[in-house]
Amino acid sequence: MSDLSPDKARAYWARTSGLMWTMLGIWFFFGFVIHIFAPQLNGIKFLGFPLGFYMAAQGSLIAFVVSLFWFASKQNSIDEEFGVAEDE
Repeated sequence: MSDLSPDKARAYWARTSGLMWTMLGIWFFFGFVIHIFAPQLNGIKFLGFPLGFYMAAQGSLIAFVVSLFWFASKQNSIDEEFGVAEDE
């Protein structure tokens, strides 16, 4: 990243940190908020299980894995946009 001008480096960090905060928000939502409302979600059935139970057992884990792949894709796009992508 040393090849970037100071303005481009600031823009790169702004995009990267924005993506990081978005990911932390998603993580917080699926890690805590969903589970706070588990008793209310248990009135809804998903695959035969109460939704609150499903989200605690599987749903949040699936959301975490999907969000990791989404994050990697978005960060790679940002890296390519600023010319700092890794060579494959």
